[in-house]
Amino acid sequence: MSGRALEWTAAEAADRSAGGLRDRKKRLMRQQLSDTATAMFLEHGFDAVRVADVAQACGVSEKTVFNYFPVKEALVMDRLETIQAALRAGLANPALTPVQAVLLILERELGAMTSQLASHEDASQGRAMIRRFGDLIRATPSLRAYQADVMDQAAAGAAEVLAARAGMTAADPEPQIAAKALLGLWRVQADSLRRYLDVAPTPTRLYELVSADVRRAARLLDTGLRTFAVPASAASEPSG
Repeated sequence: MSGRALEWTAAEAADRSAGGLRDRKKRLMRQQLSDTATAMFLEHGFDAVRVADVAQACGVSEKTVFNYFPVKEALVMDRLETIQAALRAGLANPALTPVQAVLLILERELGAMTSQLASHEDASQGRAMIRRFGDLIRATPSLRAYQADVMDQAAAGAAEVLAARAGMTAADPEPQIAAKALLGLWRVQADSLRRYLDVAPTPTRLYELVSADVRRAARLLDTGLRTFAVPASAASEPSG
């Protein structure tokens, strides 16, 4: 379970240009590498699997793997790059408050995860995979360090966007603390998911419980951020 599922729109599916097909092949290869690596890490442990083993399982060279993923840890944490790009784009949208932008991203992530969970014929197996994925990260120091580093990078990028919205610099304390607080909502969602994963009766209920926790935390942040980088045309509530 890589934590990221590729979704193709009708327009993308209809794109038969050379560039479009090349891009699609690259994205599918990236997903195959990540999915294969994650399955192997879950079965054998992160440290017991070499990048060369992943390459062999996918029928490619080790160099090819590193062309897609600069470090081994990125194979299992590939969604973090997507988060960074989505965060910068969302925060730059003047029609949304910073909290609204982050909530939209988190809700899409949570919705994709619970939809994937609902697609499993054996619900307990799906829940076990999610739990094992989280356990793998928590039990592997290098994965925790990589996750922390990438989230720090995401916070730095978010601070730049927030500073630009407020007419400040990224070194000012307000965009710095605002960015770190917004990134904290990912931790709230992860902790809430662990809390309810085995007690929520359905994926739909799991989504509702986790989303409610995230929105409670978001309301607290929204109170503090309401006077900082909030477009006048945006709604006052943190809901999307």
